Amino acid sequence: MGSRKDMKIVHSKDKEKILLVIVDFKKDQSRWPAEQVLGEMEDLVLGCGGEVVGHLVCPLEKPQVTYLIGEGRVKDIAATVGSQSIDTVVFSYDLRGSQQRNLEEVIRTKTIDRTQLILDIFAKHAVSKEGKMQVELAQLEYLLPRLVGHGIELSRLGGGIGTLGPGETKLEMDRRRIAQRISRLRQDLNSVADQRALKRKQRKEKGIPSIALVGYTNAGKSTLMNILTQANQITRETLFTTLDPLSRQLVLPHHQKAILSDTVGFMHELPHHLIEAFKATLEEVKEADLLLHVADISHPHFQDLRDSVDDVLRELGALDKPTIHVFNKIDRLERSHRLDQLRGGAKHTVCVSAKTGENIPTLLEEIGRIFSSLFIEVNVHVPIERMDLVNLAHEQGEVCSIKYYEKFMNIRAIVPTNVAEKFLRYDTIPSSVRTIP
Repeated sequence: MGSRKDMKIVHSKDKEKILLVIVDFKKDQSRWPAEQVLGEMEDLVLGCGGEVVGHLVCPLEKPQVTYLIGEGRVKDIAATVGSQSIDTVVFSYDLRGSQQRNLEEVIRTKTIDRTQLILDIFAKHAVSKEGKMQVELAQLEYLLPRLVGHGIELSRLGGGIGTLGPGETKLEMDRRRIAQRISRLRQDLNSVADQRALKRKQRKEKGIPSIALVGYTNAGKSTLMNILTQANQITRETLFTTLDPLSRQLVLPHHQKAILSDTVGFMHELPHHLIEAFKATLEEVKEADLLLHVADISHPHFQDLRDSVDDVLRELGALDKPTIHVFNKIDRLERSHRLDQLRGGAKHTVCVSAKTGENIPTLLEEIGRIFSSLFIEVNVHVPIERMDLVNLAHEQGEVCSIKYYEKFMNIRAIVPTNVAEKFLRYDTIPSSVRTIP
């Protein structure tokens, strides 16, 4: 039997008691250290409203077929569950359906994995119809392959972490009905994706550039969204607060306009089917003209979190997009000189505090500089009846001057390059193109 000396127990009275099992593959250098995984798992449990009262680190050479971990460790967990009245055991590594069944038979309490924990948070935070559909799709796609010979997931109606299911008829669903529901959800979300694509096309035709906020969950994207656009997004110090997509107009220096979209937070080893389920939302990232990669510079594993976001961007095919690196939460830094160390000479980097507003004007100026390459200065003579061009110049760009004559107007303005042709078809005075400094 395995030793229990590394099992830490802290007593709790009020919340659901959670025992964490951290699976540590020693030979896999690409995985985070056990201590780092433990910290994130504790944050996930907090986001579910539970409380970690103990943890067990299980070093492994490779996954075991029956229980994932060794039988001795499983017996240790069962003993602790019995003596400490543990409500739920959560594994940091995804369990197969058969492993989950085998573990629950020995441990005799609810046993879930990291993905179920994430899905539970998603279910708590989804508000809009689209958000709920995306969460339900992710839940059902996770559930479907686990139905063979294992019905316990379908009978959990008692509440608690890992039990927030996708629908009221969950108990009666069989594999065929779940597959049909998945197909319907995909169709509905494809319709949502088509509507989003149409809106993006209309914005591009009007010359309105788009910006997507990306970053690790709880990096401060929603707080930044609020201060930039007065969006009044709900913000909390928990993971995955924002699941429902939100887009707002952002006014830049020189009256340039852009659309800023918030997105679901990324995470280390974010399960692939979660990315697929949120495909409609994440299309905003793929189609954006500019990304704001928001990172919590006060986090002890700051660079690891940035690398995890880059991994997801790479999977989305968006890693090479124009990007401003926004190092957030500088108000939490005790040593300001750490900023220069962490920036490492990275291009287009701005250090801000979305909470206090520090350096937000600098960020807006940097966005404006990057978008300046998308604008052109026009100086044209147009017929006096073309007031629609005056309105267009005001709506989509910055008007420098308008002079009225008997039969024509002189318009000098800075407008998006993709609408400039509407002006340049008329007699022009030499124009200049703005470029990125």
